[in-house]
Amino acid sequence: MINAGIIGATGYAGAELVRILLTHPQVTIAAIGSVSFEGKALSDVYGSFLGICDLVCENNEEVINKSDVIFACVPHGLSQEIAVKCVSLGKKFIDLGADFRLDSEEDYKEWYGLDFTCPELHKRAVYGLPELFFNQIENTDIIGNPGCYPTSIGLGLFPAIENGLVKTDSIIIDSKSGATGAGRGLAQNTHFADCNEAFAPYKVASHRHTPEIEQTLSRAAGKQVTVTFVPHLLPINRGIISTMYVKLRDGVSKEQVRNAYEAKYNKSHFVRVLKDGDIANLRNVKYTNLCDISLHFDDRTGTLIVVSAIDNMVKGAAGQAVQNMNIIFGLEEQTGLEFVPPAF
Repeated sequence: MINAGIIGATGYAGAELVRILLTHPQVTIAAIGSVSFEGKALSDVYGSFLGICDLVCENNEEVINKSDVIFACVPHGLSQEIAVKCVSLGKKFIDLGADFRLDSEEDYKEWYGLDFTCPELHKRAVYGLPELFFNQIENTDIIGNPGCYPTSIGLGLFPAIENGLVKTDSIIIDSKSGATGAGRGLAQNTHFADCNEAFAPYKVASHRHTPEIEQTLSRAAGKQVTVTFVPHLLPINRGIISTMYVKLRDGVSKEQVRNAYEAKYNKSHFVRVLKDGDIANLRNVKYTNLCDISLHFDDRTGTLIVVSAIDNMVKGAAGQAVQNMNIIFGLEEQTGLEFVPPAF
C-alpha cells in the first residue's frame, strides 16, 4: 500500500483528493494537513466525510514523515519549500499549485511575482499531463500538476498542432469554469449573489494560466506559440468547457484532423474523441477524470473548432494528480479513477 499525505486537505482540491483516495485500492491516507484547521477533524470542516474520514489535520512535517507521496494543495509560492523537504527524505511530491508548472523562471516572475527558490528541483520537475508526457512522468519524483484550464486546452489542441494541421499565429481560446476553480478562499465574484444568475469573462487576456497554455502548445509546435485566452465564470460548482478556434492549413481535410486526434488518444483511458455531430458537454464528464473532445469545422472560414470538457476538480486537479501518482508508482494509470459520470 502507498501511504499518501495531503497538505492543504481542507481546500477544494484537497478535499477532492481525499474523496478519490479513500476508495483507491492501493492507497492509505496516512495523514492530512491544514494551516487553517490544524487540530480539527476533516469531517468537522466537510460534513460529507463524517464517519468516513475523521482524520485530524496535522502540521506539514508530520504529514511528510508519515507519507510515501505528498500532495500539496496550497497557494503558489508555498510548495517549493515543501518539495525540498520531501525530496531530501526520498518522498514523491505532487504539487497541485503553480510552483512547478512553468519551465521558465522569467515567466514565473512575470505572472506570479516570485522566483524559483530551488532551481535544481525545477530542473527535475515534470509537467504532469499524462496523455502528453507519460514517459517523463514515470521517471520523476516531482510533478507539477497542470492547471485546470491548461489541461482542457492542452488536450484539446495538441494533436492538431503537433501534426502541423493548423496555423499557430491566431489561436483564440474561450473557456468557462465553475466557481470551485477559484478555490475555497473568499472572492467578490464568487459570492452567491454576484455569481448566481450571472455570466461574464474575467482576467481578459491576462489570466495566469496563459504562459502554461502557451508552454504546452509550444512543445507541440516545436516553436513559440502565443494565444488569446479569455476565461469566463459559470454560475455552477464544477466543470470546464473550452472552445478553441484555429485556422486549418491549406489542403488539410477533416479526415486528417480526425485521424490525428484518434491516433493520439486511441489508447487513452480518459480522453474520449466524440463522433461527428456530437458536442462535448460538462454533464457527461462530471465527477470523473474524463476529457471529452468534439471536433467541428467552419468550411466558410477554414476554421477548426475544438470543444473540450473536463471536471475541473477531477481531471483538472485531484484526479489528474492521482493519475500521476499511479504512473510514478508503476500502477495502471486508471487505478482508483474509473468513475462513471451521472446520466443527468
